[in-house]
Amino acid sequence: MRMSKLNVMLGMVMAAGLFFTFAAHADEADQKTILTFSTPVQIPGEVLQTGTYMFKLAEYGSDQNLVQIFNAGGTKLYATLMTVPTYRQNVTGNTTVILTEQGSGQPDALTKWYYPGEETGHQFLYPTHEEKQLEKDRMEAIMAHPQPANSRVRAGA
Repeated sequence: MRMSKLNVMLGMVMAAGLFFTFAAHADEADQKTILTFSTPVQIPGEVLQTGTYMFKLAEYGSDQNLVQIFNAGGTKLYATLMTVPTYRQNVTGNTTVILTEQGSGQPDALTKWYYPGEETGHQFLYPTHEEKQLEKDRMEAIMAHPQPANSRVRAGA
């Protein structure tokens, strides 16, 4: 991703209809985070439909570049995705995801995920032809404030 776009977009908090729900961060080793999407979101290889998902690192002691996406209860695995480390200059106490707007009726693509308080995040790996297109598209940084597991926060104004 182009660094200039990332820097500009990290300063903006835009939601475009995206909602987040956060679970308590009892075990930071796996970076478990619950996200609720109000619109479909593309991940490498598939599209997550509107709903609530659990994002976490693969089993402790395994490759920390593997992110698993489950249903909210953690009983159904939707994807295990390779990522590469990505860094941010402004560390926040909030979960941050970077979405890339694809336009033409396609869902936004999830490109990066940062756990609260972490400088290093996870950049999802897309096939080369998709990655090149995503670099041309507009990125949005979505940040949300941690809340109790039963509350919802709309990111943005």
